[in-house]
Amino acid sequence: MSELILHHYPTSPYAEKARLMLGFKGLSWRSVSIPPMMPKPDLTALTGGYRKTPVLQVGADIYCDTALIARRLEQEKTQPALFPQHLDAVISGFAAWADTQVFPRAVSLVFQPESAAVRFARFTEEQRQAFLADRAKLFSGGNAQRVPLEQASVEWGAIMARLERQLSHAEGDFLLGEATYADFALAHCLWFLKGTPVTAPLVDLYPEAAAWVGRVLGFGHGASSELSAAEAIEIARAGTPAALPEGPADQGPLVGQAVEVAATDYGVEAVAGTLLYCGAEELIVQRQDPRAGTVNVHFPRLGFRVSPAGA
Repeated sequence: MSELILHHYPTSPYAEKARLMLGFKGLSWRSVSIPPMMPKPDLTALTGGYRKTPVLQVGADIYCDTALIARRLEQEKTQPALFPQHLDAVISGFAAWADTQVFPRAVSLVFQPESAAVRFARFTEEQRQAFLADRAKLFSGGNAQRVPLEQASVEWGAIMARLERQLSHAEGDFLLGEATYADFALAHCLWFLKGTPVTAPLVDLYPEAAAWVGRVLGFGHGASSELSAAEAIEIARAGTPAALPEGPADQGPLVGQAVEVAATDYGVEAVAGTLLYCGAEELIVQRQDPRAGTVNVHFPRLGFRVSPAGA
């Protein structure tokens, strides 16, 4: 069985979400450090242009977006379950709310001037400007909306009040009793806020939420060991993509055709290749790369658009 390889960097909130899910599952994995901003030539050799963090590699299969990474980890080890079947729709809906409502407000609060000054304290002015320019490009062209700081500040209390009520009535230590993907889909937003003393009180002033975040972070990151980007690319080149999933799939007119796949929210750079599979949860595009060889790149079905190449 191929090793799990996570391409990430330490301060990425979505990478923290993936690391915590690996810890929850008790999995061993290889860690490839990537730059926090473009260019990312080693990562995009594997993905074909997708630039968001993190990316999971399993041999010659590349998984983009933590929503799909979570389901791949569920295949790797079924218990403890991230998606108990009787809660799948509830968990997925909650995660979508966390992604579209909570995370953008957390980002606005984290990058308010006082907090940003702490986060950028070790940056030169040139590095700070380069980072801000990179993030401006990352969030351009998609349907993700930046939340003004004033709005985020006013609305944050409502979000946390809901969380406090949920946790105070939960029949267990986590949002739905036992830990599920719902916990990881929200906890990384609060982890991000706890990264500076300016924004940490936005979590710590809420006792139920603060205790809950501590419990989620307590799962740790599993057992990781370092791997170089060059070694990861060689693993992809030497490998063969896994067989396509069994079961019903959408055999629409684009399957087998040259397509472009791109996120619709942000980080909308398209990945070109042949659409091999269109299932209930994922899209699989096969591409050729001079360095990585033949790779299958996997995307969630939701939140990504598929169009004929060159359309």
